[in-house]
Amino acid sequence: MTETAIGAQSVKVLRERTGAGMMDCKRALSEAGGDLERAVLLLREKGIAKAAAKEGRATKEGIVYSYIHPGDKLGVLIEINCETDFVARTDDFRELAKELAMQVAAANPMVVVPEELKASDLESEREVFRKQAENEGKPAAVVEKIVEGRIKKYQQEVCLVLQPYIKDQDKTVTDLVTSVVAKLGENISVRRFARFRLGEDQTG
Repeated sequence: MTETAIGAQSVKVLRERTGAGMMDCKRALSEAGGDLERAVLLLREKGIAKAAAKEGRATKEGIVYSYIHPGDKLGVLIEINCETDFVARTDDFRELAKELAMQVAAANPMVVVPEELKASDLESEREVFRKQAENEGKPAAVVEKIVEGRIKKYQQEVCLVLQPYIKDQDKTVTDLVTSVVAKLGENISVRRFARFRLGEDQTG
């Protein structure tokens, strides 16, 4: 399919979903034969490649964003870092901060990345999953495989970057950040967050 045959509406939808430029969207749709989902995948792959090239670059600028959920009983503070103050001031960066703050409010992650989980907590979860598998009568030979599968699922539930994005369950939070990295051309990282619910103990 030629780029001229690609509909403007398809390009618009693809741009909204991926944050990619118009010409990149046209090329991806052309390469995908007009298949929107395939085009999203192609752009995601290219976006990840662009993002990977920026990994490791220092992120010393950024913002602390505050989000208060309607009703004033739930709030989030989140620190998002980038490379330059210029990018930190862009609407796209602030919109990402807002989306991530809303993610924290809705999905209640425990940590940003899996590496922040305590080894003792993971081992406690493993023991629970091991007992569950044994009580379900699973063969001893497959118990550990089941346990590791459930640990992976547990990490996806409690680690912000691994969680399904609340507005598009086919994406992870990492996919969301990656799309903005590809668009803005800078490394972006989530440093930390705090989630406050009225009357809730924060020590846990």
